[in-house]
Amino acid sequence: MAEAFIVAAARTAGGKRNGRLANWHPADLGGALLDGLLDRIDIDPALVEDVIFGCVQQAGQQSQNVARTVALSSRLPETVPGTTVDRACGSSQQALHFAASVVMSGAMDVVIAGGVESMTRVPMFIASTLPEKNGMGSYRGDRFLQRFPGAEPSQFSGAEMLARKYGLTKDVHDVFAFESHVKAAAATRTGAFVAEIVPVEIVTAEGEHGCHEVEEGIRFDPSLESMKSVKLLQAEGGLITAAAASQICDGASALLVVNERGLKTLGAEPLARVHHMCVLGGDPVMMLETPIAATIRALKRSGMTIDDVDLFEVNEAFASVPLAWLKATGADPKRLNVNGGAIALGHALGSSGTRLMTTLIYALGSRKQRFGLQTMCESGGLANVTIIERL
Repeated sequence: MAEAFIVAAARTAGGKRNGRLANWHPADLGGALLDGLLDRIDIDPALVEDVIFGCVQQAGQQSQNVARTVALSSRLPETVPGTTVDRACGSSQQALHFAASVVMSGAMDVVIAGGVESMTRVPMFIASTLPEKNGMGSYRGDRFLQRFPGAEPSQFSGAEMLARKYGLTKDVHDVFAFESHVKAAAATRTGAFVAEIVPVEIVTAEGEHGCHEVEEGIRFDPSLESMKSVKLLQAEGGLITAAAASQICDGASALLVVNERGLKTLGAEPLARVHHMCVLGGDPVMMLETPIAATIRALKRSGMTIDDVDLFEVNEAFASVPLAWLKATGADPKRLNVNGGAIALGHALGSSGTRLMTTLIYALGSRKQRFGLQTMCESGGLANVTIIERL
């Protein structure tokens, strides 16, 4: 079977809600990011055969197939199509899986996989809450409610359930969150993110023109004591504060994915090879535990052990997710999220999958290491896993 290679990877720096990227329409932001991706490799844009983009809240400015609007907001010719993927927080990771699968099949040779989310302009949950508030019903029908009686699936309660199941204390969560900021600040100061970020022009609230190229959510001088004092998400018996959860974020990211024929056509050198991909479903009520089982499955099917992997990116939706994952898999914590994670960098829902992959590729490259594994928890009890080999 043919193989899938990543020849270019890029992302925007994350913007806080109502922050430096708030004036960017999500399709324009995605389009600017695509132009930045194309700038990284000498390619005729007409060679791109599809744009597969993840986006979670497909409403308002992110409705009507935002992937196609993103493509039309870039310098890609209008002959390049686009399709939008929703696998919740793993949407753009799934976009990579779809892109890799189609080039491996030989049906296409050059595909862009990525994602975009403006959580400022299209707030989280609006695609479900707005219709429900206007009498159009819930996404949960009778059959779901019969199967899961009384269930009110929530990422917040799921994070607490996960923490209790794996015996994680509040102090452990606080320290993990603190270290995420410390690592992200260090990575920024040493320039570790420079190569992966596409700068975008902005106009500040004061009307000044500038360039957004540094993560807006990082605490560059974090205080553990201050983070410990943040209010609990679950007032009674809770273990997790907002400081130990991912930040609401605006952002975009993308990868250029090709097969061997695509490599020859572009005359490009690959950054990485997709070694293995899998996706798994689990308990939709606890919701956030499935990355553990999905990782175990991916390692077994790829003939690898946890120690064969040099670096891990496990999305920090809540600190309990990577902490439980570490406890269950026995992975070396020093190999996990080495440049910080979503607690510091932000979690721009539909963009996060390829954001994590971009960071993983560059982290492997800077350390001259070989294998990397990425996984994410996803609403509905889902999880994707991608293993790559740096080339």
